[in-house]
Amino acid sequence: MPRYHAPGRVNLIGEHTDYAGGLVLPVAIDRGVTLTCRPADGIRLRSDVDPEGFGRYVAALAAELAGVGIVSGIEGQLESDLPAGAGLASSAALLVVVGLALLDTAGAELEPMALADLCRRAEERAVGVPCGIMDQAAAVLAEPGHALLLDCGTLGHRQVPLPPGLGLVVIDSRTPRQLAETGYATRRAELERALAGDLDETTSRRLRHLRSENARVEQAAAALERGDPGALGAIMAAGHASLRDDYEVSTAELDLLVALALDAGASAARMTGGGFGGAIVALAPEQRCPAIAAAVAAAYREATGRVTEPIVARSAGGARRIA
Repeated sequence: MPRYHAPGRVNLIGEHTDYAGGLVLPVAIDRGVTLTCRPADGIRLRSDVDPEGFGRYVAALAAELAGVGIVSGIEGQLESDLPAGAGLASSAALLVVVGLALLDTAGAELEPMALADLCRRAEERAVGVPCGIMDQAAAVLAEPGHALLLDCGTLGHRQVPLPPGLGLVVIDSRTPRQLAETGYATRRAELERALAGDLDETTSRRLRHLRSENARVEQAAAALERGDPGALGAIMAAGHASLRDDYEVSTAELDLLVALALDAGASAARMTGGGFGGAIVALAPEQRCPAIAAAVAAAYREATGRVTEPIVARSAGGARRIA
């Protein structure tokens, strides 16, 4: 039977900027959602991704596809090696992989960015979260060995090469969050007020984060393009501080994990994803990543009692049919 795969992602820098038309710099990782399926009447899927709740995403996706005149059916099995609720875009990977299969079965095509935007609309329809397009764009556009520099306002993008031997460690705080149940929508509303000129102490801090974060994305991309990954340490540290202090989406557990990763020898670390829980991403030479992951997991368990299983990840390509 045909098989399809869509990756999760970590975001190196550029958080809570996508829904404001800002800049982001995500990297797709070698973990994601795989769908094995065949044509059928209607859509009948089983899943280990979210056995109770994945159906609302699929139903929303089918509705969005029908809205552009594409109707098809599949039956099959979804599998994932992405931890749900860790801020690694598991829901975007789910939508993209099912969308790819439904398009293929229908004999239809959408341009990559059109598929990404359709999946973004489906996620908003499914859970009521006004998300940006970063996660879906990373899932369809990523190339191995590269980060994706994306302007979420113009949708202009380019691939930014990652240095050979740069490793990624993703460490889940084990405080999963559902964005529909957190302050995500509140933060977006506050930023929209700031962009409309309604400034008070809170909205001014939200706007300061947006502007400074866009600058950090440009700085990080430039550092990678000139072959200076060492510059990412200060850039990512400033990004985490801004998310903690100006945007107020970090948590004590995420702050602790960042500190532990740096203490263990990571060259850079910060929270990744929407915050309010979830994970951090740390950068280090590839050969040192397993030791850093083990050290952080042990120290975090001692400090909090929580057991986390870090992911040593590599960059990966975008969604595709694999069989």
